[in-house]
Parts: sequence; structure tokens; C-alpha cells
Amino acid sequence: MRTADDTGRHRRGSDTAGFEHVALFYDDDAHLVARVVDHVREGLEAEDAVVIALPGEQLGPIREALGADARAVVLQDVRRLGPNPARLVPALHQFADEHPDRRVRAVGAGLWPDRPADERAAYLQHDALTNIAFDGRPVTMLCPYDTRTLDADTAADVRAAHPLLVEGGVPVPNATYGDPAKLAEAVLGPLPEPPDLGETLVFTAPHGPRAVRRAVADHATGAGLSADRVADLCLAVHEVAVNTVVHTEGPGILSLWHTEDRVVAEIQDSGHIADPLVGRYPPAASDGRGYGLFLTHRLCDLVRLHSAQDGGTTVRMTMYLDGRPR
Repeated sequence: MRTADDTGRHRRGSDTAGFEHVALFYDDDAHLVARVVDHVREGLEAEDAVVIALPGEQLGPIREALGADARAVVLQDVRRLGPNPARLVPALHQFADEHPDRRVRAVGAGLWPDRPADERAAYLQHDALTNIAFDGRPVTMLCPYDTRTLDADTAADVRAAHPLLVEGGVPVPNATYGDPAKLAEAVLGPLPEPPDLGETLVFTAPHGPRAVRRAVADHATGAGLSADRVADLCLAVHEVAVNTVVHTEGPGILSLWHTEDRVVAEIQDSGHIADPLVGRYPPAASDGRGYGLFLTHRLCDLVRLHSAQDGGTTVRMTMYLDGRPR
């Protein structure tokens, strides 16, 4: 199938223009496999570029069901691709950029049952922001959700993040779809206060970022984080500290703590970040800013950012001690 765009050129792919974001609710594994396979084969028939990013245990049955068609599809373990959900937007942007003359058809899920609560919240935030990140782009995104593992509040958030829902095997408009920016903010909310255990450091220009790096290195090393991951965390926190001293007037506050499975570094300052997608795509060379948070998302296992016009900005950076796939 070929379609003509408004320039007169022909583009391979589905007839629909712009971004389609579809939620699929399922309650048994056979239903999931059948719907994903149908979605993929529809894309292959339309000559779409197809990518599937699901937990590894779901990829095997889908690959088997696709048979020879699996060779025409990119299959990725989402646990390795996006433990930090903020990495998923640039990954899909890159895939789309690699197929400029084709519509992209994607399948993605990130709420596996044993995922920590803060990662689940970050994924729900990502799901809402996807609507902004790909607005107008030729991408169809199917997001499967297992109703056996969703509580009522999470299910409501998932529905609100998707303009389309699969009903009777076909996508239909979703009357409960909400403003994606407001939903992303509501899902995240103000971050919980740091625990009393740990340490804090107030820093200012010009030597503040250097002091921050030393404090992070000492704390993370003492907590048992491996040397290479200490270096990654130090670089990530340094980037955020530099943003604080360059773009805000007041001092920054570094908080450090660790638990049995993670090291956390948090920076608070008086600044405000208006762009909800900051750090989720590589800034253009002409932007002159924004690379620091993009790098921070690439280096850390999880980054949570909350910013309010009258409440300042908090960036919370997490590294897991077990070095889980990143």
C-alpha cells in the first residue's frame, strides 16, 4: 500500500496520518499474543516499520506465533531497553528516524508485576507524555495492559493516557482521554520527602558542582555501588548541579541516601522547567541547553523530575546496587 503526502511524494505505510496511541486491555496470555500478532501483521501488510518492546518472557510466544513474519520485525526486551522509562521516547524517535519513508507501528508495555512502585509511576508518566512527544508523527503505538495486575487507580490512569482503546478487536475513540501534560503531572505529583537518614549539602557557584561530585562519590562508594556506576552517578548529578548554578539564582540542595537495593541522589533548587519532555530527546546543537538532563536519563537507572512555577524543581536520581540491566 502506498499513500501520497502533501508534497506529492509517495510514502509506504498505513493510510492514517499522525500519531495513534491505543490501549489494549487483556486478561489472558493467549489474548495478548493474538492481538499483538494481528497488529503486527496489519503493519507488515501496509509495509510499516514494526518494533515490539515487551518483557522478555512475552517475546518468545509472540515470535513463535509470528513464524516467518518475525524476521521482518524488531523485537526488544523492554526491561533492557527502558528500565528508566524516559529512555523510551528517544528510542522510538530514533527508530522512526531510521525509517523516514515509512509509518512506524510499535508495541510497548512497561507495567510488569514485580516492577517497583516508583518505576511504575514513571512509566505511567511516560505513557501520558508519549502523546506530546509523537503528536503529528506517523506512528501507531499499541500498549497492552494485563488487567489481572492493574489496580483501579492505575487502570484509570492508563485509560486517560490513550486516545484510542481496543474494543471488539478494533481501536475506538476513548471518551475518558485527558490532557496528557496534566495527566503526567498528576501521576507524578510532588515527590515524597527524602528520608531522615542520609546527608545533605547546600551548594552555590562556582565550586558547588565539584563539592557535589565529591559528596556523591563518597556516599555511593560507601553504600557499595560499583566504581563504574559511581562514576556514572557522579556525572549525572554534576550535570544537574551545573544546571542549578547556571540557571537559578538561589543555592541548590543535594540530598543523599541509600537503602538495601539502591543509592539515591536528589537536587532541589528554585528554578522551573516548563517543558515536560526535557531530557527525553536529544537537544539539537542549536538549542544550547538541555543536554545535561538527557545525559542524566541515559546514565541513571531511574530519574524522577518534578517542577512547579512556585515550588522549584526536584530531580531525583537512582542507581541500583545490583547493577540490573540498563
